[in-house]
Amino acid sequence: MGSSCSHSHDEAGLSAGEIGQALTAAEARCAGQGERLTAPRRRVLELLLQAGEAVKAYDLIARYGLDGVAAKPPTVYRALDFLERAGLAHRIASISAYVACSAGDRAHAAAFLICDCCGATEEVTPPEGEALQRAAEAAGYVIERTTIEGHGRCGACRVAA
Repeated sequence: MGSSCSHSHDEAGLSAGEIGQALTAAEARCAGQGERLTAPRRRVLELLLQAGEAVKAYDLIARYGLDGVAAKPPTVYRALDFLERAGLAHRIASISAYVACSAGDRAHAAAFLICDCCGATEEVTPPEGEALQRAAEAAGYVIERTTIEGHGRCGACRVAA
């Protein structure tokens, strides 16, 4: 998403070593689910991990090719759909962007704090995530995904204001 404010922020992306570890863990998770982390899926996940922030699909399309060539939109959208279903990425609906999941190999409700100034996003554990799951089960529902979004200002933007 990029910074639209005039003050500096810490870089959010993972290091090369951390990205390698995350991709290896993602491959193992996919294999455990009877799925494959194909080259396009792996590349899109790698781009999300490098960014360390929410990224719009069309930015992923533009960054996809290692030689500067953009991907075909269906390639990236299919990869994003898979990554979301596999629990490796989340879609943040209010800003139409995607972010790599930071929770590792466990299914969970996701909550995001989104800075309306710079666009930074942070995944946090929602305090009522398990209570919502219990309420759904009591009502006979099976929740497949839960995403909660909170908008405001990050610490750096709040201090700079």
